[in-house]
Amino acid sequence: MEYLKRQVEARQQAWHAAKTLLDSAAAEARDLTAEEQEQYDRINADIDARTQRIEDLQAAEARAKDIEASLVDAPEVREAAKVRTESDFDMVRALVAGDIRSYTFERRDLNTSDDSAIVPQSFYDVIQEKLVTVGPMLDGGIVTLLNTASGEDIKVPVESTRPAATAIDEATSITPLDPTFSSITLKSQKVAVLTKVSRELLTDSGIDVVSYLGRTLGTSVGVKVNNLLTVGTGTNEANGVVTAAGSGVTGGTGVSGAFTADNLIDLAHAVDGAYVRLGGAYMMRRASMGALRKLKDNAGQYLYMPAATVGTPDTFAGYPIVENPDVPAIATGAKSALFGWHGSYHVRQVGGIEVARSDDAYFASDEVGFRVTMRIWGDLGQSDAVKYFIGNAS
Repeated sequence: MEYLKRQVEARQQAWHAAKTLLDSAAAEARDLTAEEQEQYDRINADIDARTQRIEDLQAAEARAKDIEASLVDAPEVREAAKVRTESDFDMVRALVAGDIRSYTFERRDLNTSDDSAIVPQSFYDVIQEKLVTVGPMLDGGIVTLLNTASGEDIKVPVESTRPAATAIDEATSITPLDPTFSSITLKSQKVAVLTKVSRELLTDSGIDVVSYLGRTLGTSVGVKVNNLLTVGTGTNEANGVVTAAGSGVTGGTGVSGAFTADNLIDLAHAVDGAYVRLGGAYMMRRASMGALRKLKDNAGQYLYMPAATVGTPDTFAGYPIVENPDVPAIATGAKSALFGWHGSYHVRQVGGIEVARSDDAYFASDEVGFRVTMRIWGDLGQSDAVKYFIGNAS
């Protein structure tokens, strides 16, 4: 916790250093010099790196708390643990060793090649991995998660209109009015990744293949799932939150789709306060957050504020900001920012995440196949709950 607090404080200091550079240039009515721009970019990179480190530490702490809570609240889990002491790590190791052929893991947060081309000579015991941000669309603190054992369609009732009260005279009959409902249908779609690994790599290398496969395959599935839940078309796939969101604010002309501070403030006030009080938040990709950091109010004060304490999000104009790498980039005609109560977005997952191994599929090349599958769907209950900013296309 002390290390996490130091990271937050260091990020705050970096942000104030970046503000000092921008304020100095603004006071002199000039752009940043080449040297200042280079320094500003370094500071921003440091802020991004510390932000990622803080998120990783918070996620690890949350997982530890979840485990503790499950042991306290579910005594039967403790009894089951006495019978089966193997961890998920042990299960993946058993898959790699060929002791078991398949295993279904409980649903949990997902972490952040064709291996036939790898020459099995000798290996250094570290892999330089490609790191990506998976996204927030499986975060139960942001969206509404529903886990089911089977995959039949589920209809979620949606209130279309509610009865309107009227003022009437004494002894006047009250006209009965009924609410009207529609529904959203939560289906299920399989997301899968399959890879093959040379047997020499599994048996002869010093690489921790167990951890690597867990990370890389989990990330591959997580990246695709987040993409579908963000920008899915709703036709034979999830209806992404960007696709389903209601119209909020259209940007100005001649600015290549960029938003202004006023645009984003107007977007926040385009959503009914009842939703905002449930948890109104902005959602956008990291590059758009970079543009957000430079926006000021009429008094020259920055509207973006990095989190000052552990466990709280960065804010813009007082509202939290959720980073989602699949929200479109700033461009003309692009829905580059969302605002609203994202809990109105329902994510349905069927069962858990299944990991399976096959020693037979690639018998001729003496390779081992590993497959990860997950079944999901998503849709927004009320388009009024989340609205988008779109860059002017003209």
